[in-house]
Amino acid sequence: MNDILSIGMIATILTGGIRFATSYIYASLGEMFGQLSGVLNLGVEGIMLVASFAAYYVVLQTNDLLLGLFAAIIVGFIMGLATAFISVTLKAEQGISGIGIYLFGLGMSDLLYRVSIKSVQTVKGFPSINIPGLSDIPIIGPALFGQNIMVYGAFLLVPIAWFVVNKTTLGLTIRAVGQNPEAADTLGISVARIRYITVTLGGVFSGIAGASLSIALLNIFQQNITSGQGFIAVALVYFGAWNPFRVMLGCLLFSMVNAIQLTIQVNQIPIPSDFALMMPYILTIVALMFAARQVVTQPAALTKPYERGE
Repeated sequence: MNDILSIGMIATILTGGIRFATSYIYASLGEMFGQLSGVLNLGVEGIMLVASFAAYYVVLQTNDLLLGLFAAIIVGFIMGLATAFISVTLKAEQGISGIGIYLFGLGMSDLLYRVSIKSVQTVKGFPSINIPGLSDIPIIGPALFGQNIMVYGAFLLVPIAWFVVNKTTLGLTIRAVGQNPEAADTLGISVARIRYITVTLGGVFSGIAGASLSIALLNIFQQNITSGQGFIAVALVYFGAWNPFRVMLGCLLFSMVNAIQLTIQVNQIPIPSDFALMMPYILTIVALMFAARQVVTQPAALTKPYERGE
């Protein structure tokens, strides 16, 4: 136990925890925008899986990281658009359709991997960018100022998302559609268009989240590489009460738990490995219980299809 409390180990956990938060932040913020407009997307995990494979495969073939990221964005855009069509235009039950998107992504990524790769191969990932002076600060320097561009981008996205949601006309419109689509419609706002925009944007962010796993964090692709992160991202939106900064804190909490459980396994600390593996999922249940007790009200029209004249 003393090993995990050493300064070096704490620095390792902190650095890993911040890096692991990347995929959670991208996916959670994307899901947050969709939920604020009234659409719940449980297919985040499936989008992440297909996009993760796309990014990995393109980098494996071309050795071009930006092209791989672009491939993930395209996959996220297409699957996000498909999700919007199913939920907004076809008005399908959002929980069931989201599970369908997840199962499609799980099966498709597995199939593509088996057919085209067949074995684990590593690719180059985004390199760490050390900020001069700041990255040399003991303990927190490498954790905060020695990460790759995908990590910096995720944390930069948090204040941008907050500003868009709370300080722009677009953010006000999104929240109006999620709270009272009938009133928004009478003001001339296209409920369908806003929901298409937010759900598709959520798909793009989920695609980036998937790419962050395969070409920025692990530098490999394997079956079910996300290991439930997409579902945890959905839970984190509730935990963060649709506030970007609170969502980020939730992401950090989960990623730090992941970093701790990996440290336990790697350093063979005498804690049962099965318990260590369960830690993130136990925390998910606790977080949802905590979120359920909060007084913050979810968007009133969340999961409710809108049809003019209802």
